[in-house]
Amino acid sequence: MDRIEKLCLEKGMRMTDQRKVIARVLSQAQDHPDVEELYRRSSAVDPNISIATVYRTVRLFEEAGIIARHDFRDGRSRYEQAGEEHHDHLIDMKSGQVIEFIDEEIERLQHMIAARLGFRLIDHRLELYAVPLEPGET
Repeated sequence: MDRIEKLCLEKGMRMTDQRKVIARVLSQAQDHPDVEELYRRSSAVDPNISIATVYRTVRLFEEAGIIARHDFRDGRSRYEQAGEEHHDHLIDMKSGQVIEFIDEEIERLQHMIAARLGFRLIDHRLELYAVPLEPGET
């Protein structure tokens, strides 16, 4: 049983066969798929899954805090498992590739800035939008 399916059961969700397929596809995703891509992957496993089922299931998982939705400025909501180790994202605006990274210096600076402004940081989301460097550019 995959992590997302386990979390759904822990939260008391009824897990239909189609929800299990969608949960498995999300758990195995190494990228940040949108609903259309989730539908493509899920329907390859179970051709009876409709895109409406994928939309409803994704909304249900998101509302339960099991998956996180991202808007990487490409007009599509994209998804990943929630609650894993904190990480930030760099989005290549030319290819659409999403690169996950962890940088302790950035984390430290964010806490320092919040403290300087009189706050204790409890959560944040950092998304960097970039294009590849041109040859010779630094």
